[in-house]
Amino acid sequence: MTKKQFFTYLMLVVGFGLAAWLLYQVFREHSFSEIVQSVRDIPAANLALALLFAFGSYLCLTGFDWCGVRYVKNDLPYPKIALASFIALSIGQSVGMSGLSSGALRYRYYAHWGMTTEDVAKIVLLSGVTVGLGMAVLAGIVMVVNPQDAAAVLRLRQEVVITIGAGCLLATALYIALAAFLRAPLKIRSWTFQMPTWKIAVAQVVIGTINFAFVSACLREVMAAGADVSYLKAATAFVLANVAILITHAPGGLGVLEATVRHVMGDQASIGSLVAFRVIYFFIPLFIGLPLSLVVEAIFRATKSGGRPQPNGDQRAAVSAG
Repeated sequence: MTKKQFFTYLMLVVGFGLAAWLLYQVFREHSFSEIVQSVRDIPAANLALALLFAFGSYLCLTGFDWCGVRYVKNDLPYPKIALASFIALSIGQSVGMSGLSSGALRYRYYAHWGMTTEDVAKIVLLSGVTVGLGMAVLAGIVMVVNPQDAAAVLRLRQEVVITIGAGCLLATALYIALAAFLRAPLKIRSWTFQMPTWKIAVAQVVIGTINFAFVSACLREVMAAGADVSYLKAATAFVLANVAILITHAPGGLGVLEATVRHVMGDQASIGSLVAFRVIYFFIPLFIGLPLSLVVEAIFRATKSGGRPQPNGDQRAAVSAG
């Protein structure tokens, strides 16, 4: 076992342990029947809207891959991009370590459709950048417009929170400016990375922001059934939860998301709303993505041309590392 593999497994064990402890802290005061009843108390209309917002988010996530594919100057049709993106992210976001899990799944599909290891690694990298840009814009907006909630949780003065939010927005603007004017490639070891065109950069910002706005709306919808929850406060809770998830590396944010949202929202985040959000945004896509991946894999195997070379283990490892 290599050091990298050992570190990955260790992070998974620590992440699952932390998730289990946090879930226990969140749910320990509630019986199973109370949790079930809390979910049942959410009106069907709210659940339907939450499902619609979750669908909108996953539609935006396919745009992450679309930007990456166009960045590597490939004309792969959108339906294939959407298929690879949905399967990879519906599984990767629930399993955790999405950079590795979803990256490996993307490689399986994109390599089958003729892309190189470097192309796929760049698509994964650009998708990660799009995640950061979308989160930065949403964080900037909620910290500038609604600094009091973030200040209370972070124990910072509102002026500091507003400054951080403005910095997030300025960093995003700088990224677009670099995409517009910096054409010299950046070299990282043996990899060469060139800034995307300004059009792709703007698309990243817009799609990334709309994606996280949809996720926040999904969270707000399941909480609004039992309390008067503003969209900005729900978005603040979601942003802070994602910061906590990035720090802890908990698989799928399990436990961390629930604990952070509960801490920010207090009694406004009922146990039923937390369970409903987890099911709607993570479990339902996972239960769709898993069988869909098996179907696609069966089709790949059935249509594979004889003698077609398959990617070797080194290439798979390279894209996982990317």
